[in-house]
Amino acid sequence: MEQYKQEFIEFMVDCNVLKFGDFVTKSGRKTPFFVNTGFYRTGSQLVKLGEYYAKAIKDKYGVEFDVLFGPAYKGIPLSVTTAMALSNLYGADIRYCSNRKEVKDHGDTGILLGSPISDGDQVIIIEDVTTAGTSVNETLPIIKAQGDITVAGLVVSVDRMERGQGEKSALEEIKETYGIETTAIVTMAEVVEHLYNREYNGAIIIDDTLKMAIDKYYEQYGVK
Repeated sequence: MEQYKQEFIEFMVDCNVLKFGDFVTKSGRKTPFFVNTGFYRTGSQLVKLGEYYAKAIKDKYGVEFDVLFGPAYKGIPLSVTTAMALSNLYGADIRYCSNRKEVKDHGDTGILLGSPISDGDQVIIIEDVTTAGTSVNETLPIIKAQGDITVAGLVVSVDRMERGQGEKSALEEIKETYGIETTAIVTMAEVVEHLYNREYNGAIIIDDTLKMAIDKYYEQYGVK
């Protein structure tokens, strides 16, 4: 596993973003792990987060694209910090863009924030965690309405590796439905691989009991 992936997993633990216990997802699934990106709250955390996203984007797509699009609301700071990281790490001057939830009719009018999107632009969408496709379904018409645009990819922080609407993973469903290449900074399989029976900050985060709970969860909800 790449070094930056290992560092990102530990970074999520340090920021209290990655938690283990008893949780219920929006879909009603009882899960032994939870990713809450709302716990990235400081400037230094956002700087690091942007760097991890930038490295994942570089690995999957390279940096020969035009616009990084972050859907409102969580995608807005992600698009900004990652665009900055792409510039700092790779010298790639990528434009950032986000949408408003409500169209503004005065001053800086329209539905978009940041850079306009124009004919011929290659766009990568950036989100927080694996989506069921709802956000992409809302975002694509906004992007496509701007002209002859190619959506080159979708990047998220964590792939939960569980079924979406059918038997495939949410990211696989997005690829199949919309023809968009997807990637994540890390998958839950990589998280488990890195933390299982390994001491970090003086504690074993994923012990045998928790590993059994995670395995049981994937027996029920994992991709077949």
